[in-house]
Amino acid sequence: MNNLIQSFYNWYRGTIRNPKYRWWLVLGTLAYLFSPIDIAPDFIPIVGWIDDAAITALLVSEVSQIFIDYVKLRQGQQPSDVADNAAEGNKSVDDTVVEVKAVSVE
Repeated sequence: MNNLIQSFYNWYRGTIRNPKYRWWLVLGTLAYLFSPIDIAPDFIPIVGWIDDAAITALLVSEVSQIFIDYVKLRQGQQPSDVADNAAEGNKSVDDTVVEVKAVSVE
């Protein structure tokens, strides 16, 4: 169950950070929140509200992080994803060297 939740979180975060799909995902999330069709129906007290609260928290946190990164970018600072990767010692895509052995096909 934990792996399923982590997979959903990773998919959601990766998709919402893609400018091509960002607004579709935000609109889909808002439609899910206002739709009577849920994983746990809203007419069930507490249990029905938990999935809506989790999705709302996820949406607010990701949209606010995108907004913070936008403001930092406008001020000339590094966005948090780049700063997080540098702090963790991860290489960015530009720093990675891939060696390929090429064979010509005749």
